[in-house]
Amino acid sequence: MTFLQRLLSALYPQTPTQETPMPIPIKLAIVYYSTYGTNHAMAEAAAEAARQAGAEVRVVKVRETAPQDVVNSQDAWKAQQERTAHVQEATPDDLEWADAILLSSPTRFGGAASQIRAYIDTLGGLWGTGKLANKTFSAMTSAQNPNGGQETTLQTLYVTAMHWGAILVPPGYTDPVIFASGGNPYGASVTADGGPLKDTDIASIQHQARRLVEVTQQLKR
Repeated sequence: MTFLQRLLSALYPQTPTQETPMPIPIKLAIVYYSTYGTNHAMAEAAAEAARQAGAEVRVVKVRETAPQDVVNSQDAWKAQQERTAHVQEATPDDLEWADAILLSSPTRFGGAASQIRAYIDTLGGLWGTGKLANKTFSAMTSAQNPNGGQETTLQTLYVTAMHWGAILVPPGYTDPVIFASGGNPYGASVTADGGPLKDTDIASIQHQARRLVEVTQQLKR
């Protein structure tokens, strides 16, 4: 070893290389409602990132409560229902199974869609027995315009999770992709225009999903 090498070694001693710990397996339930397809696409984007982060994922949709003749009266709504006929309907068992929960709902008059609220109302048994406590929770939403009430929708979903005793995991400003997609620290908020998700939206959704998985893994260590 030369003098220079010895000097550099003394100034910058190397620490032993530590092996990267294996990801802890966690179970993530992604529960969504989607009228025209935006929140379904958001759920699928989140699921892809969560699986890559090491999670076992269930993507389930809440039951449609609108009358079938109302659904059939709108071609886009009916088509979305047919496209997702294979997706399992959410039950309370999905949340009991999960370590982490991600809800995705359209914004309706500044709040979650009634279909999501109807599903939440089936969870009284789990709440009453403490089976939703200490699960991690995050939420996403969409609306037709950037000021359509997305923030209040997410806040009210987080309030519900607080009643459960869940651990909130919003994205905050933990990655530059949050700013690129509109800067909502509460959760991914897509401006739905009838087209596919924008790349910036997908990046934000997938960051949020990875963060939820990673925080849950840390809590389970």
